[in-house]
Amino acid sequence: MESTTNKKNKAILQMVICSIMWSAGGILIKNVQWNPFVIAGARGMVAAVVIIIYLKLNRISFVFSKKTVLTGLFTSLTCVCFVAANKLTTAANAIVLQFTAPVFIMVFSVLFFKRRFSRADVMAVLLTLIGISLFFFDQITPGRLFGNFLSIFAGVCMAWMFIMVGEIGAETRVSAILIAQLITIIISLPFFVITPPELEIKPVICILVLGALQQAIPYILYARASVYCPPLACSLLGALEPLLNPVWVFMFDGEAPGTFALMGGVVVIATVTLWCLKGNKAEQPQPVG
Repeated sequence: MESTTNKKNKAILQMVICSIMWSAGGILIKNVQWNPFVIAGARGMVAAVVIIIYLKLNRISFVFSKKTVLTGLFTSLTCVCFVAANKLTTAANAIVLQFTAPVFIMVFSVLFFKRRFSRADVMAVLLTLIGISLFFFDQITPGRLFGNFLSIFAGVCMAWMFIMVGEIGAETRVSAILIAQLITIIISLPFFVITPPELEIKPVICILVLGALQQAIPYILYARASVYCPPLACSLLGALEPLLNPVWVFMFDGEAPGTFALMGGVVVIATVTLWCLKGNKAEQPQPVG
């Protein structure tokens, strides 16, 4: 049988691949000139089909329960609020404020689940936040208050998404992710009527790639990884996403990151790597008492 250590290492690798695939969203969305909510909804439709196929092929039963709906709701709100925040404040503000999620994970875990975290966990979270802030340092502005508020709320929802996925059973996590796509589709439906998309070849191909490769498959990998990666581990590994996003923009659009961005990237990658090797070891935090 495969050892627990190997399973944890595989889970970390799955989460890293998940973050890499998530990060492709920026450059793909850049090539789709549709309403952001229409993009989110169309992406969700494609993702839902892929996830349903995955469930069928693996003979996994769809579970509709209070926990899967709640998990799906937080997952959907994370995506929808982030899309809205990008329209109401700067993209840099939206990303930096959303990735306060690890802090909220710690706070909620202590308050509601009586868990404790090591000094290494706390330092990893703080350094990751500093690194992400440095990465977007040149672009951070006061922005618009409501947009910044939505970004923080997206961070709160993301924290609950990571926590709830860790709380529900392994066989029900993909069901929760499917429900998230369905909720996103429902939220986006009015925007399909208000601003119907132009069905040209380029945006349609981008939406298909977004739905299958940037949404469905990475979320399935995340569901599998979360069996051995606790919420805090998933969120810190997920912090690779905002760092890699500008990399794809640089490679395919020529927009080069600045000095602060490179410094921030080094801080986050070094922190997450050292924390995975030494501090967390992908174990669940121990209950107090």
